[in-house]
Amino acid sequence: HGYPKLKKYEHLVGNLGKSWTDQRQLFAKYPMAILATTNCALIPIEAYKDRMFTTGPVRLPGVKHISGYDFTELIKRAEGLPEVKEEESKVTLWTGYSRSAILRNAKRIKELIEEGKIRRIFLIGGCDSPLKEMEYFRELARKLPKDVIILTYACGKYRLNDLDLGDIEGLPRLMDLGQCNDAIVAIDLLPDLAKLLNMKPEELPLTIVLSWFEQKAVSILLGLLYLGVKGIYLAPRLPAWVNEDILKVLKERYEIKLVSTPESDFKELLRG
Repeated sequence: HGYPKLKKYEHLVGNLGKSWTDQRQLFAKYPMAILATTNCALIPIEAYKDRMFTTGPVRLPGVKHISGYDFTELIKRAEGLPEVKEEESKVTLWTGYSRSAILRNAKRIKELIEEGKIRRIFLIGGCDSPLKEMEYFRELARKLPKDVIILTYACGKYRLNDLDLGDIEGLPRLMDLGQCNDAIVAIDLLPDLAKLLNMKPEELPLTIVLSWFEQKAVSILLGLLYLGVKGIYLAPRLPAWVNEDILKVLKERYEIKLVSTPESDFKELLRG
């Protein structure tokens, strides 16, 4: 885990499963208490409804809601369930780099960029879906050269976060910034990197590729546009609310670009 203070808690195992799309199968398979904190929670099936809880702004029919921060009932439910059998995993995923963790390496990142050892930084993230075309992001990550750093966030990361992409002189080539609710981390990070390299945010050696599915991705895009970031790539398809008039404005004012295939987009994406 990338957060040093969480490493001391052995029971914080990490991530289970992939994106939101497999939750019904996953929650039904394992005897565990579940706390839903995001709108990505699906209406539960009977197999696990009685051990699911919601909190914050989330509500689900037939599911107990916890107000405030008193999780006593959730904990008791978890303690009363059978122990989950440990399964051997072939993949170790790292998470929790976040803004502070990356900025701790700011000096080294600057040196590697100035020395030409980091050619470009890719920010790949957004929403995931069960669609086959979402494999675009995995194929893109595989094709990127070894002098490229990839930052991921939100469910889009699950398309590539199990890839072993190595490192650049000790700096991991693949670093996860968190979930969609942590998108502010990515937005806050851009001015920090720009200041570090004495550039404007739009001048950074940065390529942004966003995937689409629901409304939080819209707020992420608007935040980036507000910062003056141009040339963002949208993949693999446009959100439903973008009609021809809106797309025209996005292209003309913000140089929004649409992707096609990793093979055909590869060279242009590296140029930014």
